[in-house]
Amino acid sequence: MMDEMWHQFFSLRRDKPRTLQLQIRQQLIDAISGGLIRPKEPLPSSRELASELNVARNTVIAAYKELEFDGYINAQERRGYFVSVTSYEQLSDAEPSTVVEEEPNWMARLITKKPSTKVNIVKSVDWQKEPYPFTVGQLEHSLIPFYEWREVVRHSSTVPEIKKWNIDHVDSDDPSLIKQIQSKVLPKRGIWANKKQILITAGSQNAIYILANLLVGQNTSVCIEDPGYPDVRNIFSFKTDKLKPVAVDREGVIVDNIKPSCDLVYTTPSHQYPTGVTMSMERRKQLLEFAHENGAVIIEDDYEAEINFLKKPHPSLKSLDKHNNVIYVGSFSKAFAPGLRLGYLVAPESFITEARALRRLMMRHVPANNQRSVALFIGLGHYHNMFAKIRKTNKERWDLINEKIKNEPLLSCAPTLGGSTFWIKIPESIDSKLLCEELLKKGVVLRPGHASFFCNNHPQNYLHLGYSAIDTRKINRGMGLLINQIKLMMM
Repeated sequence: MMDEMWHQFFSLRRDKPRTLQLQIRQQLIDAISGGLIRPKEPLPSSRELASELNVARNTVIAAYKELEFDGYINAQERRGYFVSVTSYEQLSDAEPSTVVEEEPNWMARLITKKPSTKVNIVKSVDWQKEPYPFTVGQLEHSLIPFYEWREVVRHSSTVPEIKKWNIDHVDSDDPSLIKQIQSKVLPKRGIWANKKQILITAGSQNAIYILANLLVGQNTSVCIEDPGYPDVRNIFSFKTDKLKPVAVDREGVIVDNIKPSCDLVYTTPSHQYPTGVTMSMERRKQLLEFAHENGAVIIEDDYEAEINFLKKPHPSLKSLDKHNNVIYVGSFSKAFAPGLRLGYLVAPESFITEARALRRLMMRHVPANNQRSVALFIGLGHYHNMFAKIRKTNKERWDLINEKIKNEPLLSCAPTLGGSTFWIKIPESIDSKLLCEELLKKGVVLRPGHASFFCNNHPQNYLHLGYSAIDTRKINRGMGLLINQIKLMMM
């Protein structure tokens, strides 16, 4: 019979995505690193452990063999397995060091920027646990193609594939992903680019950070949408004080408000962040004409371009650009796989050369295994099939929320043509921060809109409501709780 002590080390679950063998290996490593199993203590025999855990003996044998191969345990003839002395010394927890509370004196002398002081979005960490998650930038589980992802990850983990990506690619990108972007992704937006005009980035935000470092100096004038994406505002603010907010209406950024001295315009034309409005064709042509006449650069962040309820969405600015004034930023993260952090830039070859050299200094290249998996995901048709499902589901949710807003005088919003969010105006007497705090107590996750505004004297009565992470069946109840809470706070 196995010693009772060993039961504390194992808690196997058959509903986990990890195999039983992986769980056994991980839990033994945890026990070793925690100092619970020492080098002179023998591990249970494979037969004993298999019997106690109610698993196949081959599962335990395979786990032991992998641990031996990795150097965690040693086999002693006729005696069994023991923890490796070297492994134990390397893994066992060290004594905790004394915590120093005071700030080091070099901080005030050397640190030049404090990103933590910038106004930014605060996300609910436990949004998945709440019954009514109207959170922004996340996907509900029914929209995530788990099996398709598992298929491509398995393929990219075969030995021939590992040999292709498990090397330092220095500053180059996976050619299969570049090809898929060229042939399957960009043409949908009317863009045709050669491989030297594309750079893979760690999401759109990384792309914008690269652009800011290459294009923006102390005297560069940068125009950004207001309200707009706070991370972009904060990125540019570290490079220049000449940030110019430009108001947004129902047709997108108001081009007439952009001064001729503007060097760079950042815009989200497909679905403006956060209002969700789509830039009209007339406004697109006007913005391109402005850039041509004034020698300005347009950064087109094609946010949520794939989630459009129109049969024929407006073409991208990049596809309409005749003078090479548009730099295109695309992403696989925002509407596809938020945790993936994978995006790309499309720009003139000479500019991509500089962007690639800068990326090399920052991170060399984006993890090649992720690039390879995404390339296969697109190539097998999963990418476009997934968006067809997301569009259908989001349209159903959009209809429900839009109907609630139309029938409730306390709520209003600009009309949208797709995407995954609503920018909702509530009564001026209601502070959206306080409203969101009260709603969270009732399981409703919402984001106040204050962080999206440029100026300090911004309105306090806007909400950014997402509907890609909430079960369709819970929308009416969640919206009801929102409306009732507003009424309570107005009493």
